[in-house]
Amino acid sequence: MVLGVRLGRPGAVASRRSLRFLEHNLLVFRRGWFNYLLAGISQPFLYLIAMGIGLGLYVNRNGGLPGGVPYLDYIAPALLVTQAMMAAAFESAWPIMAKIRWDKTYEAALNTPLETMDLLLGDLMWIAFRTTLLSVLFLAVIVALGAAASPLVVLAVPVAVLTALAFAAPIMAFTATQDGDGGLNAVFRFGITPLFLFSGTFFPIEKLPPFLQPVAWVTPLYHGVAAARALALGQVEPVGMTVHLAAIAFVFLVGIVAGRIALTRRLVV
Repeated sequence: MVLGVRLGRPGAVASRRSLRFLEHNLLVFRRGWFNYLLAGISQPFLYLIAMGIGLGLYVNRNGGLPGGVPYLDYIAPALLVTQAMMAAAFESAWPIMAKIRWDKTYEAALNTPLETMDLLLGDLMWIAFRTTLLSVLFLAVIVALGAAASPLVVLAVPVAVLTALAFAAPIMAFTATQDGDGGLNAVFRFGITPLFLFSGTFFPIEKLPPFLQPVAWVTPLYHGVAAARALALGQVEPVGMTVHLAAIAFVFLVGIVAGRIALTRRLVV
């Protein structure tokens, strides 16, 4: 498909053009904001009630977690991060596929002054906006349930958003290479769902088989969960926090580079 020869600007930052594409997403969001928010927060809320309070009664009654941390306090910041990750992963899969292949939104946008980097950054800003809203709402639920042991829990919101972007950018790059949604189904079935279960959300990764623990260590979700949990429990170690944030940021930046390359190859000749 020949749409022009504009390859975008290497290392581009958010510009007025990318903000224009963000505006497009916000206009769509305005028409269905309630469903967006309800769908995004309902599942983690149910997990919080069922696992944190329901299962937590048995966990706490049988010795609890190391350090005497209540189980609700343990999983609440993890669910804050995982709900942001899940929302971002979905938003960077089928909706992006629709913009590329089905609705041709990207094709139409590239016939304006917008460039591929503007589309990428505009959608990433939209995902950051959406996950911020969901994270703030979920944080309010956590505080209302008394599951925040430290005021530093508010900093778990930007950690959740950064983790979400670390998933969104690479998945957008992958989506740009696909002609159908079969590959997207595989990403969720064999990637997102196992990570949700085995990245320290519900139990320490030290309980995993030894050969699986290194797999968890290299995933941005593990680092996001660990960083948010440390903030929520008031157990921040500067070196450990720096490592967690650097690992997440590295994956995000690699995803941006991969996304620009993939979108350019798919949309621009």
